[in-house]
Amino acid sequence: MKIIVSGGGTGGHIYPAVAIIEEFKKRDPNTEILYVGTAHGLENNIIPDLGINFKTIHVKGLPRKVNIKSFIAAKELFKGLRESKKIIKEFKPDAVIGTGGYVSGPVLFASARKGIFSLFHEQNSYPGITNKILSNYVDLYFVTFKESLKFFKKNANAVVTGNPIRNRFADMDWDKSADYNYFGLDKNKKTIFSFGGSNGAASINNAVLEILKDISKNQNIQLIHVTGKNNYDEFLKNAETIPDNVKVYPYMKEMDKAYNVSDLIITSSGAITLAEISFVGLASILIPKGYTTENHQEYNARVYEKNGASSVILEKDLTGSILLREINRIISSPQRLEEMESASKKLAKPNAAKIIVDEIIKKIR
Repeated sequence: MKIIVSGGGTGGHIYPAVAIIEEFKKRDPNTEILYVGTAHGLENNIIPDLGINFKTIHVKGLPRKVNIKSFIAAKELFKGLRESKKIIKEFKPDAVIGTGGYVSGPVLFASARKGIFSLFHEQNSYPGITNKILSNYVDLYFVTFKESLKFFKKNANAVVTGNPIRNRFADMDWDKSADYNYFGLDKNKKTIFSFGGSNGAASINNAVLEILKDISKNQNIQLIHVTGKNNYDEFLKNAETIPDNVKVYPYMKEMDKAYNVSDLIITSSGAITLAEISFVGLASILIPKGYTTENHQEYNARVYEKNGASSVILEKDLTGSILLREINRIISSPQRLEEMESASKKLAKPNAAKIIVDEIIKKIR
């Protein structure tokens, strides 16, 4: 079996693709996978390092208003279409899967027009423009949230799956002792884990800076905070001193270990992060990034809030005092924390990758 997977720009598009690839390889190690991305997206660093065959095409996002950038983007899009057709012709895939980002547009459009079984996965509750357009051409599409179906016209071609997550979370070691030691944390204290996605979030960094002194005075809690690589030095400079019960990192590679010791998550509401914390079953304070396309992070966060898994603070309302008040409200009530954890777990879709691969195999064999 030969499969092309395309998605890029952010980890939210890339890691679901990786989870789907892992599932294919688990079924049949001889499955040939080709990942199509861009030379400038995050996928250009992640995918080759995983040993996955990788090729690039040209593509740019279309601006919302017609201007000179529109013509540049259109030129790149047509170039990307030509490159996609060439890749598809040479590789001869049995199926082509898109997981979002502008790069998946020309790849899926080219495969659909050629009559190759084509499909995409939409991670967010408010779908991106690329997938809205592609839903008119593909044979099948998968969505994380049932709430997103109302934004598509051809629901007969849709399957609600949840968000595929990587094997590293499915295979987590639930013995927490080693992970507490890894971070130098006290297993008798409640642990808060705050981060703003793979690149960090200035709003969360600023709010955490405001409450460092309050956290240092609370002997019942401890904090792991991830600033994002580009914000780390500035955070340390502004913090002046880091309390003993606070651990600060520029980037968290060992997310599974951090989740394993956490009692409460503070984060933005990217779809892949939500899938991970619900898989683990963690309560959360969600701070959706206000600048995301069509404000999709707030849509994601509201789904979790509606189901009782999360508390939501909008970026425009976020201050240190508001964040601290919400932390104390949740952490101080074991019953509230347990109810949020239970609600979070109910939102998990641990078999998402399996469902997707099952559907693909069923259609192409």
